[in-house]
Amino acid sequence: MRDQIINYSYLIAAVLFMLGLKKLSSPATARNGNRLSMLGMTIAIIATLFKQEIVSFNLIVIGVVTGSVIGAVTAKKVKMTAMPEMVAIFNGFGGGASALVAISVYHRLTPNFESFLLIALLLSVIIGAITFTGSVIAFGKLHGIVSGSPIVYTGQQVVNGMLGIVMVALVVGVFIVPADLKVFYGIFTLALVLGVLFVIPIGGADMPVVISLLNSYSGVAVSMTGFVLNNNALIIVGSMVGAAGLFLTMIMCKAMNRSLANVLFGAFGAVKEGAVAVGSTVTGAVKSYTIEDAFIILENAESLIIVPGYGMAAAHAQHAVRELADLLEGKGVEVRYAIHPVAGRMPGHMNVLLAEADVPYDKLFAMEEINDDFPHTDVALVIGANDVVNPAAKNNPGSPIYGMPVLNVEEAKTVIVLKRSMNPGFAGIENELFLMDNTMMIFGDAKQTLHDIISHLKD
Repeated sequence: MRDQIINYSYLIAAVLFMLGLKKLSSPATARNGNRLSMLGMTIAIIATLFKQEIVSFNLIVIGVVTGSVIGAVTAKKVKMTAMPEMVAIFNGFGGGASALVAISVYHRLTPNFESFLLIALLLSVIIGAITFTGSVIAFGKLHGIVSGSPIVYTGQQVVNGMLGIVMVALVVGVFIVPADLKVFYGIFTLALVLGVLFVIPIGGADMPVVISLLNSYSGVAVSMTGFVLNNNALIIVGSMVGAAGLFLTMIMCKAMNRSLANVLFGAFGAVKEGAVAVGSTVTGAVKSYTIEDAFIILENAESLIIVPGYGMAAAHAQHAVRELADLLEGKGVEVRYAIHPVAGRMPGHMNVLLAEADVPYDKLFAMEEINDDFPHTDVALVIGANDVVNPAAKNNPGSPIYGMPVLNVEEAKTVIVLKRSMNPGFAGIENELFLMDNTMMIFGDAKQTLHDIISHLKD
C-alpha cells in the first residue's frame, strides 16, 4: 500500500510538472507555471521520504534545510541582470548532485551490478560531471571571471577526441572489472576535465545555446540517476528537463541559423575586434546625435518599437526603459517591444528583465510576430543590441552571421541606437545598421541617456 501511494504521488507530481512546463511557455502564465512545478516537487519530496530505503532522516533534514536556505537567499539577493549566471551554476549543481549520488550507489553495490544499472550509473557520473564543470566555466564566463571570448589552441579538437577515446576505453574497463576504483574514478576525473574543455572554446554570444544544452544535460543526468535509484519521480523529471532543454537548444540554434556542432566547435566570437564583414553592402559614416535630437524625434512619433539587448542588461536600464515607455504612452505614442530569441545571455533574458520592470506582457513580441511591423513604425529604439539587428545577416553573404534571422529595425522610418561605443558585438564585425542614413547614434551609458531623454520629455 505504501509503495502504491508513493507511485500515485509521483504520478500527481509528474502531471503538475507537465502543466507547469506548459505554462512556462508564456510570460503571462509563467508564475503560475512555477507555482505548479514547486507544488509537484514538494509532493515528490514528501513521497520520497516514505520510501523504505531511507535510513537517516537526520541527514535528509540537514540537506533539505541547507538547500532551502541557499535557494531562498540566492533568489532574494541575486540581481535580475545576474540571472544567467545563477541559471548556469544551478545547472551545474544538478549535474554534480547526480554524479555524487551515482558514486555513492557505486560504492554501496560494487561489484554486484546488472548491466543496465551499470550503464545508467556510468551515464549519470559522466554526464553529471561534464555538466558540473561545464556550468562552472559558463558561470565564470558570464560573471567575467573567465574570458568571455573563445579560448582556443592548436590541436584542440584532436586533444578532445583523444580524451573521448580514453573515456570509452575506461568505460569498457569498468564493465570488465566493475570493482576497479582507479578506473571508475578515472572516468569521473576525465569527465570533469571534458566539461571544462567543452565550454572554454565557446564565445559569449553562444551562451544562450550553451546554457540550454547544459540544462538538457543536467536533466539527462537526473533521469539516469532515477534509473540507478529506481525512482520514478527522478526519471520523469529528468526526462522532461532533458527533452525541454534539447528543444530549447534547437530553437536557439535555429534563431542563429547555425548548427549545434558549429556552436560547440566553431569558436564563434573569435573574430578579431573591428573586423569588417566581407563585401559590405552599405557605405557611409557613423552619425552621432544629441539627446535633444532623440527627444524631438520621440516626442513627434506616433509609434515606437523598443529593441533591448545585452547592453540594456549591463547598464541596468530596464526600469528607465519602462519609465520612458510610460511617458510616451501618456502622450499617445504606441509602444511595443521586439524580443530576439538570443538577445542577452540566456533564453528569455530580455523578458525576465522587462518583467522585473513591470512591462506588461502583452507588449512583448517575439521576432516573428513583430518583424513585419517595422516598415510601418516611426521609431525603432535599439538599446544595447548589436548582432541581432545587423542587416548584414540578410544581405551580405560574406558576413559570418549571414543567414541568421535578425530584427528588421532598419526598415523603421528612424532608428535610434543607444550604444556605449563603436565596439563590435560578439560576431566581431561592423554593424551595417550604424552606417545607414536613417540611423541616429547616441553614445554613452544607456541608463543615463534614457534618464536624460525622460527629463526632456517631462519638461
